[in-house]
Amino acid sequence: MQYDRLTKGIAVVFGVLTAVLTAVGILASPAVLFLALMFGASTYLMYYHLSGRMAASVYERVERRAATDGRGARRTDGRGGFGAGPREEWEPPRDGRARRTAERVRQARARRQQARGGRQQTRGRQRVQRSSGPTPAEAYDRLDLSPGADESAVKQAYRERVKEVHPDTDSGSEREFKRVQAAYETLTDD
Repeated sequence: MQYDRLTKGIAVVFGVLTAVLTAVGILASPAVLFLALMFGASTYLMYYHLSGRMAASVYERVERRAATDGRGARRTDGRGGFGAGPREEWEPPRDGRARRTAERVRQARARRQQARGGRQQTRGRQRVQRSSGPTPAEAYDRLDLSPGADESAVKQAYRERVKEVHPDTDSGSEREFKRVQAAYETLTDD
């Protein structure tokens, strides 16, 4: 979590308010106890979040859901599918360090790819790094569209082609799926 100290500080303040309002409620007015209850619930939720239990609980539910076939029955085929859930090595981030590390890794990969020398296109004064994906004409052909189709037609054609070629289907192919994905990215990037 990025704002760990701030959340801890707010949780401490809410905890102190809960204790003070509880004492005032007992001594002066029982109606104040309702307010103390609200602050107590907020304090508990913050503690639950800061301890990491909330993220672990959410992650466990996602894994449990991914292990079923949509009707609540456990998968017996050993396969995943669309929305199969997160990979086992994933760990929920605890603070902003994980996000910054991931950003540095992504930037390093981009620099290495640029150093290897991908095709470069220039648009005005700005240079744009472009991978060796299909040309727009090839992309329209892969999606069985006529050149110049609008974005909604591209999305619809992409969805239909993905249903046919996805690796988790019986007639699917990972290579063809990647080609369709690249065609879609080419047409939606421009």
